[in-house]
Amino acid sequence: MAQRASTAPATLEQAQEMGLRPEEFDQIAEILGRTPNFTEMCIYSVMWSEHCSYKNSIKWLKTLPKDGPHLLVKAGEENAGIVDIGDGMGCAFKIESHNHPSALEPYQGAATGVGGINRDIFTMGARPIAQLNSLRFGDLENPKTKWLLDGVVRGIGDYGNSFGVPVVGGEVYFDPVYQVNPLVNAMSVGLLDSDKIISAKAGGPGNPVYIVGSDTGKDGIQGASFASKDITEDSADDLPAVQVGDPFQEKLLLEASLELAGSDAVVGMQDMGAAGITCSTSEMSGGGGVGMDIRLDLVPKRQADMEPFEILLSESQERMLVVVKKGQEAGIEAIFDKWDLHAVNIGVVTEGNTLRYFDGEELIAEVPADSLILGGGAPVYEREYSEPAYLAEIAAFDFDNIPEPEDYVATAKALVSRPNLASKRWVYEQYDSMVGTVNRSTNRPGDAAVVRIKGARKGLALSVDCNGRYVEADPRKGCAIAVAEAARNIACVGGTPSAITNCLNFGNPYNPEVYWQFVGAIQGMGDACRAFNSPVTGGNVSFYNQTVDADGTAKPVYPTPTIGMVGLMEDVDRQMTLDFKVKGELIFMLGESHNDIGCSEYLSAMHGVRYSPAPHFDLDFEVKLHGAVRTLIDRRLVACAHDVSDGGLFTALVEMGAPRGLGFDMESDSEVRLDAFLFGESQGRIVVTTTETHQEDFLDVLAEAGIPVTLLGHTTKGKCVVDGQHYGFISEYHEAMETAIPRAMAQ
Repeated sequence: MAQRASTAPATLEQAQEMGLRPEEFDQIAEILGRTPNFTEMCIYSVMWSEHCSYKNSIKWLKTLPKDGPHLLVKAGEENAGIVDIGDGMGCAFKIESHNHPSALEPYQGAATGVGGINRDIFTMGARPIAQLNSLRFGDLENPKTKWLLDGVVRGIGDYGNSFGVPVVGGEVYFDPVYQVNPLVNAMSVGLLDSDKIISAKAGGPGNPVYIVGSDTGKDGIQGASFASKDITEDSADDLPAVQVGDPFQEKLLLEASLELAGSDAVVGMQDMGAAGITCSTSEMSGGGGVGMDIRLDLVPKRQADMEPFEILLSESQERMLVVVKKGQEAGIEAIFDKWDLHAVNIGVVTEGNTLRYFDGEELIAEVPADSLILGGGAPVYEREYSEPAYLAEIAAFDFDNIPEPEDYVATAKALVSRPNLASKRWVYEQYDSMVGTVNRSTNRPGDAAVVRIKGARKGLALSVDCNGRYVEADPRKGCAIAVAEAARNIACVGGTPSAITNCLNFGNPYNPEVYWQFVGAIQGMGDACRAFNSPVTGGNVSFYNQTVDADGTAKPVYPTPTIGMVGLMEDVDRQMTLDFKVKGELIFMLGESHNDIGCSEYLSAMHGVRYSPAPHFDLDFEVKLHGAVRTLIDRRLVACAHDVSDGGLFTALVEMGAPRGLGFDMESDSEVRLDAFLFGESQGRIVVTTTETHQEDFLDVLAEAGIPVTLLGHTTKGKCVVDGQHYGFISEYHEAMETAIPRAMAQ
């Protein structure tokens, strides 16, 4: 009888086609004491992919701070991090990428990214209450960009709206460097009882192993490997690696899982995301120091002709693996039957650390669980890195060579119409920000989303931030700025940072210049997280975000370490918003402007400069500034607060005036060139308004904190004035910002 292809010995050529390196093929043979068969090689190819093993990043990730005052679950311990928010409650949150699938099939790529990150949250016993996202696309005038943007936004909206979790915040950024390889990063936040956290570790030899949720199909096979290689002209051939989502099925799975969490029958539970059954069985077993015997023929399937390796590697959505206490099978099955979902016993926990996969009575694959996983036997590499050649252009940049605008009013109007600065209403109006929640503070205009915790005065402040242009110019400073801006946004609504999650989007790690960017970004993240006492709870590394041209030239995206931050608010009734409230308020700027236009949208869009220094940034000052703003808000000494970031001070003022149709009359700083004052993006600045009644107490707080403050001017009925010059009316700027993206999408 001929040997089955699944159990035939694998070859080096097959291993390399699956993304494994020759030395890794040899390492696998050494671990097993024999040549792996084809199915075993498939298992190692996905588990040792960058997407699952972090083999090129874990060395540096381990340098990030993991300890903080609020942590219940630290990075790497479970599916997601959890912070203690008091009153016996915890907040679980995580951000992950779905970049490559979204590049090929934007609707399903984005939708399944949302589904997967929500499962990471509710498999821990947390009910998702909020979603955020960070999106990067190419030139909005390009037809493909429009197709990608439309598909991604619809995918996020349709899945989130149907699943019943509101999208409360996010960011959208456009630049030609993301033309072929967009970035789609999804974040989910959930609440749970802190004494009812479900582990993702298996345990108890003899305990049954269940697969629950949807049937298994051929969609998503080799998805983890696909995410661990470059996008090329042939990437469309990898379309089967893109999964298909069903939000209604996920809603049923959520309710069944949370009901399951209320029982004492669960030992461990994990989402079947990247690498499907392979990943969940190996990580749960490796984490718990046990093994499993799994019957692949018992797995409910959508297709009858699936090979064992396809069943193992399928990334079909809305599935989870659950280890149950022996003797409590009937209760578990009853819960899933109630929700009209499969709950099929496909195996058993065993002593030792061996994973054995069977097709009926035939042993298909046998591997040590700990050899597959991060922190176990998966490879760990130290990659070479070197400074990029483009740094010479940055060093040569001379601010004095940049001419001032001939017409400042025309420049201001053109700048706020840029897609990166314009209103993202076209995007977020497709998301339901209220579904599934009684929270009505979400939609107030503010620097961070604020979500009220039902039945309590406290709330969560949520933010996602990164400016990849800054990180390219100076990875350490640029990533520290991303953390600081997330914290600044949370401070501007009155919150205190608690912890972060990250989604690290970079090019090919085997490129020394790309890896230099990665190392610098990790160092900057660590600097800022320690300064804000806001540890890293986990996240996602996404390498290979680049385009490979037909001639083999690789063009990486901007290094984009997206930061998702959770902050705590003791009283959401004190939430601060960014909008001017009435005519005649005094407008103050906290912090100082500088003769600095480095990496600004103004410099890029108006002058076409790609390489320039990252903007001014002082981390120690940021910490003081945020504390002072929280004090002002707590003492009710300001009427609004908004940080100065992309687009500079002028854009910030327009954003503050637009919600209520109020303008501003302000004076510039004679010691700072006007374009730098209006459009520069130097960090550590927050604009607030106050009244003459509160002015003395307001200034006392800032003096005590050592924060420089400048009276810019006052709010007006609608006119925008700078140094006595009429810049138009706020209604004109508001219309320009609101119509820019819809107009581009309609062309």
